[in-house]
Amino acid sequence: MSTPSDKALVPFVSVDNMMRLIHHIGVEDMLRDLADYIEADFKRWELFDKTPRVASHSDVGVIELMPTSDGEAYGFKYVNGHPKNTSEGLQTVTAFGLLADVYTGYPVLLTEMTMLTALRTAATSAMVAKYLAPKGSTTMAMIGNGAQSEFQSLAMKAICGVDTIRLYDKDMAASRKCAANLEGTGLKTVICATPEEAIEGAQILTTCTADKQYATILSDNMVGAGVHINAIGGDCPGKTELAKGILERSDVFVEYPPQTRIEGEIQQMDEEFAVTEFWQVVTGAKQGRTSARQITLFDSVGFAIEDFSALRYIRDKVKDTDFHYDLDLLADPDDPRDLFGMLQRAK
Repeated sequence: MSTPSDKALVPFVSVDNMMRLIHHIGVEDMLRDLADYIEADFKRWELFDKTPRVASHSDVGVIELMPTSDGEAYGFKYVNGHPKNTSEGLQTVTAFGLLADVYTGYPVLLTEMTMLTALRTAATSAMVAKYLAPKGSTTMAMIGNGAQSEFQSLAMKAICGVDTIRLYDKDMAASRKCAANLEGTGLKTVICATPEEAIEGAQILTTCTADKQYATILSDNMVGAGVHINAIGGDCPGKTELAKGILERSDVFVEYPPQTRIEGEIQQMDEEFAVTEFWQVVTGAKQGRTSARQITLFDSVGFAIEDFSALRYIRDKVKDTDFHYDLDLLADPDDPRDLFGMLQRAK
């Protein structure tokens, strides 16, 4: 067998190496780093190709591709969302991603993104809350205590200074799991019996549920003035978490309106319902929080640019390290026109 050339090899970050990298950097430091990368890309939002993700829906879930490019690099993520999976001992969300060089079209990184998506989602939430949450926020209600909850909690601690997490899940075991995982992190956790109890005294309300249906996780009368809401649950057409009345009383911020109007909380609203694209807040073109009594709502569905930022970050961090191994992924014949000859010589 011939030895693959350097051009044939693509760095691959496995789940094991991703976890090693996270522990090497530190979870909270990595969340801060990712938030910085995401914020930097939001500042140059207009440079990117933007399209709603390509989704294939079924009765049991959705499989999606999320592509974008800044003209120099191209990235995409493969991701699924299958709420029924946890009952079968499987993850609701799994993902992998690829970054490529636009000039050659050659991939420069292949990586797991199940772990990385949880980190980038949390980093995005906290980066947004840094702009929109009431000043001095110390308490977050975490409604839905599944796989995202610890990441969300630690990101709010690392980036926004939150010190108390009030937990609610319809499955009390999930709340106990989250509280146990956050022991020793410096966060105080309070397990609550109802959503109403969870949001008592919280300045930040985060909803992260996965039911693939219209649901009212927060009813209109539960939400008072002067809070910031992160609606980050498993988004798709027909899936919402918030009562319509909350949207009507809130200033709503989104990533990419054509995608959010299909998949986000605002699918409940008319097409003319006013929203602010969050990148405009980051660049200073639009205002974020303007008063203490304002309700701000980040209708987050996840967008490809956030994954692109995460892929950029991993590419930079694993270079010249042992946190990846090289995959023989690309054919590299001696003569680019003689692919068949390469095959023949491999006998």
